[in-house]
Amino acid sequence: MSDQRILASSAVMAAGTIFSRASGFIRSALLVAALGYALRGDLFTIANTLPNMVYILLAGGIFNAVLVPQLVRRIKDDPDGGDAYASRVITLSALFLGAVTAILVAGAPWLLRLYLDGRYLEPDRVAHLESIVDLTRWCLPQVFFYGMYVLVGQVLNARGRFGPMMWAPIANNALSVAMLVAYLLVWGPVGDGPGKYAPLDTGQEVLLGLGSTLGIVAQCLVLLPYLRASGFTYRPRFDFRDPELRKTLSLGVWTVLFVVATQAAYFVVVKLASGGAADGGDGTGYTIYSSSLLIMMVPHSIVTVSLATAILPRLSTYAHEGRLDELGTTVGSTLRTALALVLPFAVLLPVVADDVAAVAFGWGDRDAAAAFAPTLAVFGPALVFFTVHYFMLRGFYAMEMTRLVFFIQLAVSLTNIVVATVLVPSRPPEETAPMLVVAYLASYAVGAVASFVLLQRQVGGLQARALVRFLVRMALVLAAAGAAAWLVELALSGLGDRPGPVLGLLRGGLSGGVGLLVVLLGARLLHVREVTALVDTVTARLRRR
Repeated sequence: MSDQRILASSAVMAAGTIFSRASGFIRSALLVAALGYALRGDLFTIANTLPNMVYILLAGGIFNAVLVPQLVRRIKDDPDGGDAYASRVITLSALFLGAVTAILVAGAPWLLRLYLDGRYLEPDRVAHLESIVDLTRWCLPQVFFYGMYVLVGQVLNARGRFGPMMWAPIANNALSVAMLVAYLLVWGPVGDGPGKYAPLDTGQEVLLGLGSTLGIVAQCLVLLPYLRASGFTYRPRFDFRDPELRKTLSLGVWTVLFVVATQAAYFVVVKLASGGAADGGDGTGYTIYSSSLLIMMVPHSIVTVSLATAILPRLSTYAHEGRLDELGTTVGSTLRTALALVLPFAVLLPVVADDVAAVAFGWGDRDAAAAFAPTLAVFGPALVFFTVHYFMLRGFYAMEMTRLVFFIQLAVSLTNIVVATVLVPSRPPEETAPMLVVAYLASYAVGAVASFVLLQRQVGGLQARALVRFLVRMALVLAAAGAAAWLVELALSGLGDRPGPVLGLLRGGLSGGVGLLVVLLGARLLHVREVTALVDTVTARLRRR
């Protein structure tokens, strides 16, 4: 796959992600309007997030990281193009996920006792605990459909069909938006009264829980026609003693341990975040943390995931053929391309955080928007370290070095846990979410440095000199861009500290636009090729159209 094909495949995935994230923003804004950002919002957010967390803990690491390199090898080496191997994996996974889902639904109360802050067990929170248990039971079937969606998507990715997996979440978001609109029509917005601290009733639980699960079902079903169009026909196979399947499972052991380490940190985050809003005061809880993370993940999903997904089959081929120098070159050059887009976001987001919060969450309650801004501001810089760490791990996975990845992630998770448990209890409840992001940033700073150094040793180089030259030039460009955006914010400060969505869009759009213009001009002036090449490619495509 050439560099142009990588960019073309990434563009298809990025387009799908943009539409998906746009619909996800609408969903997130409606959620805050309907349930608020405090205790009631946390009830639904935790219940609806838990299935994804549990799925990742049980199988997500194997599906996401181990499966594609194995599928690429089977497509190249097997006479049937890997169809029998893929059918075995799908059959075994469906049986496993189905059994696990049934057990989780039955054990929901015990599962939640692990994740929730102890204040949910106090007498004045009995109704809230019952509400979140009921909601979680409606949401837990998502574990099965999350797994099948990722599994089918990875089969498509291994066959060069990158677009469908990135476009499919739009179906989920569309159903979620319809569900929240129905909620608002029946029960209205939560407002700023005592309702945002009240438990949900049975009708609300059914609508929210069932609607969320149907969205994940739709997201999975959308992929099935593309699976057949790719040339793969699924046939149930129960001959699980296949040597290649055993190899996949053996590689997956370390990946499972990797995920356990990651989820241990996330377990601490949820527990600490649930305590931030559990007292019914002005604390920032899991809704603020997860919704801000959603915004941070926009450039990650559009840029980093698209590029990493597109190059993973190529990296797997290089590793399979022993061409480690080319693997290192590809990872290094693609990392710089990703950072050319991620770094401006990381610098400008703290400057325009108040405006972004107003646009995303200020439609019904300006206080809600103000509560999101500090968390958003810290997530910007955190994205840079997360991006570096993410790309390095693709290189290790291509070489099937899952054991080393586990130890790197163990260091990341331990850093996250230690920093979070030190910072959060020592700060007031309204700083819970920002302090959790500081812990997130610290952990991935450790991960980025460790993974870069270790991968460079394994492959003989990651074009480190080119990366340093790029970062020095970008630092100069971004210093000017950040200053320009800040000056625009200062000039328009008369619009208020808590602008509404329209004024926030105006001020943030002007500030961010000026900052991006300075980035483009500075990149031309200082010959930052990674930026100028992207601009030239986009411009050429637009001219051809």
